[in-house]
Amino acid sequence: MKENCVHRFTTNLEGISMPEQFNFPFYYDPHPLAKIAAREVQVYLKTQNDFRHNYGLGEHEDLLAIGKMFGVLVVKDPDGQLGFLAAYSGKLAESNQHDYFVPPVFDMLSRQGHFKTEEERINAINTQIDKIELDPQYVQIRLEYEKTKANKTEQLLYEKIRLKLAKKERDRKRLEASNTLDSNEYKTLIENLKNDSLKRQWFYKNLKQKWEARIAFANAKMMVFQNKVNSLKKSRKKISAELQQWLFDQYKFLNSRQETKTLKGIFENEINGKPPAGAGECAAPKLLQYAFLNDLTPVNLAEFWWGAPPSSEIRKHGNFYPSCRGKCLPILNHMLQGIKMDPNPMLNLDQNKKIDVIYEDETICLINKPNEFLSVPGKSNIDSVYTRVSTKYPKATGPLLVHRLDMSTSGIMLIAKTKEAHKYLQRQFIKREVNKRYVALLNGIVEGNEGCISLPLRVDLNDRPRQVVCDEHGKNAITQWKVVTRQNGKTRILLYPKTGRTHQLRVHMAHHWGLDASIIGDDLYGQKLDRLHLHAEYLSFRHPLTKAIVEFKCNAPF
Repeated sequence: MKENCVHRFTTNLEGISMPEQFNFPFYYDPHPLAKIAAREVQVYLKTQNDFRHNYGLGEHEDLLAIGKMFGVLVVKDPDGQLGFLAAYSGKLAESNQHDYFVPPVFDMLSRQGHFKTEEERINAINTQIDKIELDPQYVQIRLEYEKTKANKTEQLLYEKIRLKLAKKERDRKRLEASNTLDSNEYKTLIENLKNDSLKRQWFYKNLKQKWEARIAFANAKMMVFQNKVNSLKKSRKKISAELQQWLFDQYKFLNSRQETKTLKGIFENEINGKPPAGAGECAAPKLLQYAFLNDLTPVNLAEFWWGAPPSSEIRKHGNFYPSCRGKCLPILNHMLQGIKMDPNPMLNLDQNKKIDVIYEDETICLINKPNEFLSVPGKSNIDSVYTRVSTKYPKATGPLLVHRLDMSTSGIMLIAKTKEAHKYLQRQFIKREVNKRYVALLNGIVEGNEGCISLPLRVDLNDRPRQVVCDEHGKNAITQWKVVTRQNGKTRILLYPKTGRTHQLRVHMAHHWGLDASIIGDDLYGQKLDRLHLHAEYLSFRHPLTKAIVEFKCNAPF
């Protein structure tokens, strides 16, 4: 065993009780032991001289700034002594091997390894491709090819215009001649006009064929080079695919029963059928693998972010975060078999929450949705606003829900009792004619009194349902805001969403390009608490029956 990977606590642990079972890694409050272990790792990161890495915190600014996710695993050795392991996600300081941290499940960066050898083959092919594509002769041939295509388009367009003008002139002559020429002269003219048309059409067809022949000749010259490139790319693709499959088989994960599964085997029954990029390189699998290899009993796990936030995700320096679901959930489902673990709290939501009716008539109903309650049934939780109102209004003809609120958000929801009312109301939401206002309590003091945030959002493919900011693939998301009060390091704020993206308000508050102050109790983008302090307090719209503007308010419980 690599002895210096097991660290003994330097902090006095007297009075700290042991957890009864391992924490659910995808939704947890860090245990005091894990917090202490994380603090000791953080002290090491601040004081170590073993490697140089720029976390974006002002150190080693000559290097590229990259924040990192670190993990700690509290363990018991065979003698029952407590200690902890530390790991990082991905690589650190361009290496997979650092004495303080556990090694990777598989080190693809090994200089003499198969991966590096094949990577060098791929790089050599890339060099060959670049050499061909940058060859001056090839560049010139490509330019000639594109120029020939452009000239063809330009000249044929010109000739098409001439054909149209000639046809108009023939039509004019034909019309004029019908009133001035005798039958024989008119017949002769018509024949001449017909011949003129045929000649012009033949000329255009012949011109088109000549240009196509020129393009074919230019393309043939270009394909001498392009075929070499295509052949090299085909070889590269084959080597890459074989290397990827080989790599999947090298990642072999243990569990407490000493059962082994490869990365490929773990993901073969998932939706995509293959592992996502970076699977197996996160901190949690590294920590558990080392523990199972070295007869250490896992006690508690926690992961924290160290460094400047990335551009897309919401990560705060020093904050704890759950393991990612896309890459780690299938792996940890295997690795944690046989470990007594806390249940998934998301499967044990309070089913006895009361839904208060704010207003109702024959066509609509407005309710106050409690926090941590689903708008529609989930995979494992059937109870929801939809199921409740379906039971309450069994004769309703419409789809009922006109809009939704996130599970963690409380506040006003609009229900339509008839199909006609639902259609009328939903049209107002689509056209953004409905006025909505939320109230939130933020963890931090917001500068400025009001403003507008525009950050495009999309789902994090590796960690659903978390959202990320993405200029390339994100959907437009706009939020106006206005500060109400600032007190005790917290800001009470009003939010006016102009779009309705998933988690829009939560992300816009927490992201460092937004207000950089997460909503209190935000378990996805901030810090977990008793509840998310976000409430839909106001709604105004045009009534489907009276067509008059109606307003409703429901005060926040915080």
